[in-house]
Amino acid sequence: MAGQRRILIIQGHPDVTREHLGHALAHAYAAGAAAAGHQVRTATPAQLDFPLLRSQHEWEHGALPPALQKAQDDIAWAQHLLLFFPLWMGDMPALLKGFLEQVARPGFAFRREEGNPFGAKGLAGRSARIVVTMGMPALLYRFYFRAHSVKSLERNILGFVGIAPVHETLVGLVDRLDEAGRDKWLARLAALGRRAA
Repeated sequence: MAGQRRILIIQGHPDVTREHLGHALAHAYAAGAAAAGHQVRTATPAQLDFPLLRSQHEWEHGALPPALQKAQDDIAWAQHLLLFFPLWMGDMPALLKGFLEQVARPGFAFRREEGNPFGAKGLAGRSARIVVTMGMPALLYRFYFRAHSVKSLERNILGFVGIAPVHETLVGLVDRLDEAGRDKWLARLAALGRRAA
């Protein structure tokens, strides 16, 4: 199929004991993408057993935990990444941050380059979308709080390793969504999936 893309969905919700809105949104995106002929893989950090990094030396010279090898391989395979997570204490959950720290290691996500303080970007040529659910109004988060954690993720993690462009979808007031509101968001994510956007 013309325009078919390879998509990796990273489900960053730490709670896998029950279905949350972020899970439903990810499923809707995946279904839309698959229906349009795109290839879809998923990574769920909460289902993987890995330690948190505790030193720069460990990050630079330690081995990637075996449980994360498939996730890192899937990132290398993907042309488009989707990161789903709930806003917790104004940021992504710690488990997702720990996952990103582990997989985005030197030699994979970027390479040191003489004369270039930023290094060579190892994941250039990929795009991404960040989908964040939150209790507050999305407009409040975007304009009053300046979407600081999403902007940090875009600039300091995804942009640093060459992933661009990065788009965002902010879903606010999730606790107040009625069935019609939920269905509207599911349809919107399914449409994004069909376009691999």
